[in-house]
Amino acid sequence: MTDLSLRPATLADAPAIARLHLASWRQAYRDLAPREAFEAMDEALRVRRWTAMLSEPSAQQAVVVAEQDGRLAGVGMAAAPSQPEFGARGEICSLYLDPGFQRRGLGRRLMLALAEQVGAWGYRGAALGVVVGNEPAIAFYETLGGRVAGKYIDPGPLWRSDNLIFVWDEVSDLVAAASR
Repeated sequence: MTDLSLRPATLADAPAIARLHLASWRQAYRDLAPREAFEAMDEALRVRRWTAMLSEPSAQQAVVVAEQDGRLAGVGMAAAPSQPEFGARGEICSLYLDPGFQRRGLGRRLMLALAEQVGAWGYRGAALGVVVGNEPAIAFYETLGGRVAGKYIDPGPLWRSDNLIFVWDEVSDLVAAASR
C-alpha cells in the first residue's frame, strides 16, 4: 500500500466514515446480527453517531482514517476502556475496512496507529471486544498476539451481542506484532 496515508479523522469525514462503517459492518455481521439490528443499521444512523463522536471527542479518543487516492479505505478508534472487563487497558473500540481493501496490510497499519496512541496515553496494555462468530476478526487479533481473556455482553444500542475480550498485557507487544 504505497500511497496509503493515515491521519486523524475530522468532522468532515463523518459521512464517508459512516458509509464505510455500514458496508464493513454489514459484511462482517450478515450472518451474526439479528434481522432487526441489521435493518436498523442504516447510513443516517451511522452519520449521526460519527458526527456526534467527532464533534465532541473525549480527552482519550482517537479516530484515525486511512486513505488511498482520496478514497477512504479504513477507520479505527481508540479510547479509554468502556467495559469494566477491560481493566486498566486502553481500548481499541473499532476497526473497519472498506471490503475492497481487506487483506492488504491496512488492518495492521491502523492497529499500529491505535496501539501507539493507547501507549501514548499511558496505558500499559490494550483490549478490545469482538463479536463471537466473527471468525475473520478473531483470526486477525490472534495473529497479532491477542489472547482471549473473557467475555461480555455488549449492551447495544441495536443488538446485545456476545463478545470475546482480546487483550495484550503490553501495548509494546501489539505494536511489535502490528509492525511486522
